[in-house]
Amino acid sequence: MEASEQEVSLENHAVCNSAPDPAAEAYLNFMKKHQCYDAIPTSCKLVVFDTTLPVKKAFFALVANGLRAAPLWDSKLQKFVGMLTITDFINILHCYYKSPMVQIYELEEHKIETWRDVFLQYHDRSLISITPQASLFDAVYSLLKHKIHRLPVIDPESGNVLHILTHKRILKFLYIFGASYPKPCFLQKKVQDAGVGTFRDIATVQQTATVYDALSIFVERRVSALPVVDEDGKVVALYSRFDVINLAAQKTYNNLSMTMQEAVRRRRCFVEGVIKCYPDENLETIINRIVEAEVHRLVLVDRDNVVCGIISLSDLLQAIVLSPAGIDALVL
Repeated sequence: MEASEQEVSLENHAVCNSAPDPAAEAYLNFMKKHQCYDAIPTSCKLVVFDTTLPVKKAFFALVANGLRAAPLWDSKLQKFVGMLTITDFINILHCYYKSPMVQIYELEEHKIETWRDVFLQYHDRSLISITPQASLFDAVYSLLKHKIHRLPVIDPESGNVLHILTHKRILKFLYIFGASYPKPCFLQKKVQDAGVGTFRDIATVQQTATVYDALSIFVERRVSALPVVDEDGKVVALYSRFDVINLAAQKTYNNLSMTMQEAVRRRRCFVEGVIKCYPDENLETIINRIVEAEVHRLVLVDRDNVVCGIISLSDLLQAIVLSPAGIDALVL
């Protein structure tokens, strides 16, 4: 299951320290009143992989359908047993890559079930899901508690996966349908005062580093995106886990020695881009920007364009939904 990463900051404490805010309480009740079913779009794409499918074909299918993950069905057990995500692709490349001259056999020949058997020796990979009748508050809690980015909504009667809920989908639902509610007071706080985001020890990658270096940071730091910086620390691009899927799309995953500058230049599909914010902007402005741009995080920079933080969807949902309920990221 894909991990949450630098997005769930350990600095996400309760944002409004003054008297209880009725508007914040209204937001909280909104999330508790609406079910996961309410956030499922009327039309969406869902791809399911059988665990006997070759890993290579599965990742090509993700690319072809513009998806980041897919539920895994075990025909022998007759149930869903997990998710295949881009994190798996990264782990395979990082684990088995040797040089541009050596084919990655594990990616070319292994089936999903083989890779999962290897990976399960070191990780707990039980499927975390939710029912359509559960509240959106419960969905947010589950996403942040388990540090995952995708939550399958499974019908308890049929056992079918109805949708994959994400931070982006939930925040957009709140943004659209909660617009009639008064805005909580803490949304007027500036980023530098609100403590929403990650501001220390930010994982970045130099544009002269290799793609393999970036994969190593993804694996070791468990982050989901890396600001690509120049020698002065100024951000020039953003390289996310999802960008790694371009390696499958272009069949260049056997050349992880290329520089980040080259990898960024070669990107062709699903490029998120660098959407920035500044310490003196308020949270309402940031939420509007991240929802309207349909991105997963904002890079916090100073006026010289030097990276000084990351604000993610996880950070914002923690501040808007869980902190007003008295649930701190430290206890998740």
